[in-house]
Amino acid sequence: MSDLLLRAFDSQPTEGLPQLRIGDDVTVHVRVNVGERNERTQVVRGMVIRLRNTANNRNFTVRRVASNGIGVERTFLYGSPRIEKIEIHRHAHVRQANLYFMRQRTGKSARLREKRNF
Repeated sequence: MSDLLLRAFDSQPTEGLPQLRIGDDVTVHVRVNVGERNERTQVVRGMVIRLRNTANNRNFTVRRVASNGIGVERTFLYGSPRIEKIEIHRHAHVRQANLYFMRQRTGKSARLREKRNF
């Protein structure tokens, strides 16, 4: 029993997903259940404010601003079969491990400096 459990946790993460960093502007395509048998793809676009790298339990939190300036955060399991794809639009220059301070920011102060590769 323990060997089976260890093999389940040692499995490789989902192939084809990009390497995420804090401050990335991403679009996550996730399959969600609608009703009992139907599925649809839900698109979440926002900024990665938290990244937890612990073996197979890797997860990341995406924060976006919904209508009327209300912030919505959603946490995804990195190796989940529900994630169809992750698109990275831009990288930001950040100096902190978690961007929790972005929760209090609105307007122009909620922007991060873009990291450019020359």
